[in-house]
Amino acid sequence: MALYEHIFIARQDISSQQVEGLTDMITAVLEENGGKITKQEYWGIKSLAYRVKKNRKGHYSLLNIDAEHGAIAEMERRICLNDDIIRFMTLRVDAHEMEESVQLRNKNRDERRPRRDANSEEEARS
Repeated sequence: MALYEHIFIARQDISSQQVEGLTDMITAVLEENGGKITKQEYWGIKSLAYRVKKNRKGHYSLLNIDAEHGAIAEMERRICLNDDIIRFMTLRVDAHEMEESVQLRNKNRDERRPRRDANSEEEARS
């Protein structure tokens, strides 16, 4: 079977549970056609570079897929019918990266970073 990376952007006004539902739908379509998802990452809501279908932000998700071309074609056909997904891209790759993606590493780094607020800065100056 071939290896693919699939990224999709969902509308910003749906919840993260609905994004998980979209991922489950994609997983079900692939499993019906003999494929499987080896890794999935939810990157959160990010700003788009430009407006896409009247949206300025979107939920980003990455899926590593191990499937035949027919399964990918069926998955993309069903994604095109779904109004909640505004963009998607599927790339064939030679090997999957098993560690966290750069986007997820940067997100985790920002969460570990201590917050600076105005009160602590004023106390430091005194």
